[in-house]
Amino acid sequence: MLIDCGNGVRLERGVSCTLSDGIRLVSDHYYPPGDGPWPTLLMRQPYGRDIASTVVYAHPVWFARQGYHVVIQDVRGRGGSEGDFYPFRHEGRDGAETIAWLRRHPASNGRIGMYGFSYQGSTQLLAAAEQPEGLVCIAPHMTATDLYHGWFYHQGALRLFSTLAWGIQMLREDARRRGDRATSDQLEAAWSNIRSQANVAPYGDHPALGESYLRDWITHRHPDPAFWGALDISTRLNRIEVPALHVAGWYDLYLEGSVAGYRALREGAGTQFARDNQYLLAGPWVHIPWGDQVGDTRVGAAANLDTDEVLLRWFNHWLKGSGEFTGEPRVRHFALGAGEWQAAEEWPAEAPCTLYLHSQGRANSRKGDGMLTALPPGEEEPRDVFVYDPEVPVMAPGGPQAFSGPFDQAALELGNNLLVYSTPPLKATARLFGQPRVTLYAATSAPEADLTVKLVRVNTSGRAEFLSIGIARSSWLFTDYAADRMQCWQFTLEPTSVVLEPGDALRLEIASCAFPLYDRNSSSAIPPAEAGPWTWQRSTQQLLHSVECPSAVHLPISEVSPW
Repeated sequence: MLIDCGNGVRLERGVSCTLSDGIRLVSDHYYPPGDGPWPTLLMRQPYGRDIASTVVYAHPVWFARQGYHVVIQDVRGRGGSEGDFYPFRHEGRDGAETIAWLRRHPASNGRIGMYGFSYQGSTQLLAAAEQPEGLVCIAPHMTATDLYHGWFYHQGALRLFSTLAWGIQMLREDARRRGDRATSDQLEAAWSNIRSQANVAPYGDHPALGESYLRDWITHRHPDPAFWGALDISTRLNRIEVPALHVAGWYDLYLEGSVAGYRALREGAGTQFARDNQYLLAGPWVHIPWGDQVGDTRVGAAANLDTDEVLLRWFNHWLKGSGEFTGEPRVRHFALGAGEWQAAEEWPAEAPCTLYLHSQGRANSRKGDGMLTALPPGEEEPRDVFVYDPEVPVMAPGGPQAFSGPFDQAALELGNNLLVYSTPPLKATARLFGQPRVTLYAATSAPEADLTVKLVRVNTSGRAEFLSIGIARSSWLFTDYAADRMQCWQFTLEPTSVVLEPGDALRLEIASCAFPLYDRNSSSAIPPAEAGPWTWQRSTQQLLHSVECPSAVHLPISEVSPW
């Protein structure tokens, strides 16, 4: 039965596709006005095909009006589709078989593109790695090619809040499908108070875990290719041979994964054609929604970019041969502060501006004497010391509920459990675009430790606006780590783009926690998932900045020093 959607668009609900293993997948099909066949847009998702990611995209009816046969499919084990859901595991083969089926569909002219964000972005990458005939291009948004590094873990630390929240959301639907009312009610109660779930300690004992994929993500805390590589394309980048339009958000949960995925395919896709046709659009957005309001900040009207129009031009170019994406910059990024879009032909490879950390041993809090300057230490400066207490953790940039956005860090910076280093006010405009990194010489008293670093923009009113964060866990960074021994911690922060105006300053915050964005290190050999108030230990961290140990931040600022 075809349902009239107006303007000649028709909807066919519940169309079945039977896979080679007998599993039946269900999709909704939106047909354009007139007679086909047409190019096809496919979205494969686990959240209900009637929603069709309309939280960020135009409804499929809109794309159908533009002359596309639009197919929204429930993945295996979700919605109306049969089978058991295990995130990522079946999406490559199931996606490829769906594309083969669509090529034979009477509404399809055999040219297929895929779109979607988050999990729907991953379904595209996994299907593309199977190299199905007929798949011409993809548009993976806010996702990751490497799930360990770009989705679940950040340089060894679990992205605690997002992992628990998403896992509980998915498991809740699984319990409903099984008719397991008791488990469903338990998960529903957790979901209704989702912002507090990271407070369960040990979090490995969270009642939601059961024997599930959520437990698997938490227990596989090292980048084991046998587990993680089977779920993503991190070991199969050369299998991707199609153009891709990547979208990232400067305050998205999966920012690291999105940008790293673009860069990985720009360098490692399977053909020169594919490498030459990777594009990145990086906006000032959180995961949902995309617009000019980010957290408590208005970032500028230009942030209300019509991403549907961008998508339409992308698909018209590749699926209809319109040529209208010709001349588009390789990288289009929104510059925070300036509130405008800027273009780059390549992602910047270096961070050429180095600022060195200085103090007289009292860099604790923004009331202290920590400084950032372009001059390296010329003498032995006193070390800065702070104590990490997992029972009283330094909070995430968005506070104890881990909200995303450019939140003011000024109140958090009053604590002595973090170090703060600031530049003088800028004398000239500076443009920062790329991935900051740090070189920190530190000694910690614990057999296991974390260092976290935040980059902050301080405006003339004193607002300390969060820009970027990085973390490194000793077990991830070192093979020869030892307590109370000075070691050189070198790691990256997440990428960003910002224009700094005269009078602004940059600030670096250094701590050993950003809870509940990341899990708390136990400061012992006990894995974080197994640690809690009975086993947590405090630790003391010493940060050096001397001639022999010049701790520094390396910034992607190409201009002559604006200080």
